[in-house]
Amino acid sequence: MDKFVITGGRPLHGEIPVSGSKNSALPALAASLLTEETVVLHHIPRVRDIRTMQRLLVDIGASVDAEGDAVRITAAQVISPEAPYELVKTMRASSLVLGPLLARAGRARVSLPGGCAIGARPINLHLAGLEQLGAAIEQSHGYVEATAPHGLRGARVRFDRITVTGAEDLMMAAVLARGETILENAAREPEVTDLAELLVKMGARIEGAGSSTIRIEGVEKLYGAEHTIIRDRIEAGTFLIAGAITGGDLTVTGCPVEHLSALLDKLRQAGVEVRTEPHAATVRAPGRLRSIDMTTQEYPGFATDLQAQYMALMTQAEGIAIISETIFENRFMHALELARMGANIRIDGRNALVAGPSRLTGAGVIASDLRASASLVLAALCATGETVIDRVYHIDRGYEKIEEKLARAGALIQRVE
Repeated sequence: MDKFVITGGRPLHGEIPVSGSKNSALPALAASLLTEETVVLHHIPRVRDIRTMQRLLVDIGASVDAEGDAVRITAAQVISPEAPYELVKTMRASSLVLGPLLARAGRARVSLPGGCAIGARPINLHLAGLEQLGAAIEQSHGYVEATAPHGLRGARVRFDRITVTGAEDLMMAAVLARGETILENAAREPEVTDLAELLVKMGARIEGAGSSTIRIEGVEKLYGAEHTIIRDRIEAGTFLIAGAITGGDLTVTGCPVEHLSALLDKLRQAGVEVRTEPHAATVRAPGRLRSIDMTTQEYPGFATDLQAQYMALMTQAEGIAIISETIFENRFMHALELARMGANIRIDGRNALVAGPSRLTGAGVIASDLRASASLVLAALCATGETVIDRVYHIDRGYEKIEEKLARAGALIQRVE
C-alpha cells in the first residue's frame, strides 16, 4: 500500500486548482443508466471511487470512454442489473444505481455498500422510498434485491431524516415513474441540484431541487445529454484550510465560493484573512489563530466532510474549540492519530474538545477514512519533522493527485509505494 511522506513547517504559497466534485460525478454517472443514448460528462475527477463506478457501469452493460476529464457513457442495453460486492465493497455510492436500474430495467441486485468506517449510514431511507414508488425489496446475503415488474409509480415520499444519496436515488427512480413524485425533507446539497440539472437536460421534469421539497413528473423516456460537473467544495475547503494551517498565502482556483459560506465564516472568525472572487478564494493566515466552536449540519451548514480538516486547524488555535458532530456517530477516529502527533483532544460522545495551540511533531499515522486522511495531511504540513501516513488509498478515493497539487504550492510531500 502507498504511503505519504511529509516534511512539515513550510507555508503554502501560490495557487491550487480544484477538480470536479466526486460526490456530484458519482450520481451523474449512475444517471447515465436511465437512457440508451450517450451521456457526456465533463470535469470528472480521476479518483478511485470514480474508477470503481465506471467499472460497475461496464459490468452492467454500458460502454464507457474516458479522455482527460471527460467521460462518454452509452448504456444501450442493461445486460446485468447488478452491483457485485467484489467490485463495490470500497465504495459507498454503489446504492446510487438502485433507482436508475429499477426505473430502466425493472430490477436491481446491489451489494450493501461499503466505503468509510465513519458510522452507520443505512440505506433504509432509500429502500422505504423505493417501496413507496412500487418496488418490492428483499435483503439477503448482503445484497438488496429490488423488482418493479409493473413499473414504478409516483408517490409522496417524506424522508425521516435528510439523506443526500437517498434524495438522489429516489429522484433518479422517479423520473421514469408514472405520475408525480414529491420528495419532502429532501437534501438541499449542491450535488443534488447538479444531478437535477443533468436529468432535466436528459428530458426529466423536476422542480424544487435545492429546496426541501422536490417535485418530479415522470416521463416515458430520457435522452442523451452533455453536462459539466460542479467543482468539489470539499476538496476546495481542504486546500483553504491547508493554506491557513501552514501560515501561508494560498489561492484556490475553480473554488465554488457560493457553496462554502459556512467554512469561510468560521475561517474569518478564527482570524484567517479570506478574499473571494467569483471562482477563486485566497487565504492568508494571521500570526495567531483563535479557537472557534463548530457544529456539523446538513447543507447549507458546516459540512461533516470538512469536520476532520477543521479539527486539525483548531489544534493550532489559541483556546478551546468544541467540535460537535451531528451527522455521523463515529467520525472522530482521526483524533487519536492527531493526538499521536501532539494534539490535545478529548472526545466526549459526539463532541470533541480541542485545546491549542499544540506543537505537532511528525509521526507514523494511519488513515482510517477519506476525510480523516485529509486531516492527517494537513496536520503533517504544519508539524515539525517527518510524518508517514499509511493507507492513503482512502484519500485516493476522493482527492485527485493531492500530493502533486500540494507540492506545487511548496509542500514537501511524496508518495512512496
